[in-house]
Amino acid sequence: MAQMWRCSGLRWSGDGLVLAWEGGRGSALVWGKRVGFAVPEGGGRICVGARGHACPVRAAVPGRGTGARCEECARLDRAHSVAADTIADDPRPYRVYLAWFGPGLVKVGITAVERGPARLLEQGAICFSWLGTGPLMAARRTEEMLRAALGVPDRIAYAEKRAVRARLPGTAEERAAEVRALHRRAVALDRWPESLRAEPCEVVDQVRAFGIEGVPAAFGEVTELVPGGAIGGELVAAAGPDLHLAVRGRGVVVLDTRLIRGWGLVPMLRDGDELALPVREFPQEQDGLF
Repeated sequence: MAQMWRCSGLRWSGDGLVLAWEGGRGSALVWGKRVGFAVPEGGGRICVGARGHACPVRAAVPGRGTGARCEECARLDRAHSVAADTIADDPRPYRVYLAWFGPGLVKVGITAVERGPARLLEQGAICFSWLGTGPLMAARRTEEMLRAALGVPDRIAYAEKRAVRARLPGTAEERAAEVRALHRRAVALDRWPESLRAEPCEVVDQVRAFGIEGVPAAFGEVTELVPGGAIGGELVAAAGPDLHLAVRGRGVVVLDTRLIRGWGLVPMLRDGDELALPVREFPQEQDGLF
């Protein structure tokens, strides 16, 4: 039987895109590469643990969840999460950013300066600009100020991001317009923390990094992995946790790599493309009345 590997997630970095595996191994991903795997019959999904530690009981977790953690490991992970606002004494400098995912979808967030744009790649931000730099709590207060004063959310569901990804404006300037407008409104507010240094609006467009320009729109998304299932296709684009795979005879399908974390996977036994997993098709825009 082929060796089984257990996925630990997708990793964006300055060195490129890597699909990580339990034990520290990684598979570099590039456009045009064939991505394929199968889920063995009788297999199951195991909790991925928390903060770099394996789940002590190797608890089973549901196939549809993106967290891939049991209740106890999820609690431990949240207890050490900047995003969950559970850490107040982190000495590292932080940046506040404005991220745009499509028309009408702009959010505010924070990330450690040392991470660079990695957080924006992980979230699938089509373009973004830094807004300010300073201590963690000052960055957090600024984030809260924008939510309260300007109604800017700090979260946007991945389903919404996917829904607009195929209908993005054609130029970087058009894509940057909402970020520029919101940046002007944000820096004009008079309640900024003194310790936060405002940053100029310099919009970074990530369409090329994601490879999504000119790629056919996806017809649907994989909803879960199942024992006995398989998928294989050409990697044509990626954004956030999503791989866009072109499956011959079917079209482009989105695979959220958070769904494959915790599963034991093996190489496909058959050559060629395949899609033998549950898929939710995206609503199709109609022409005319019918």
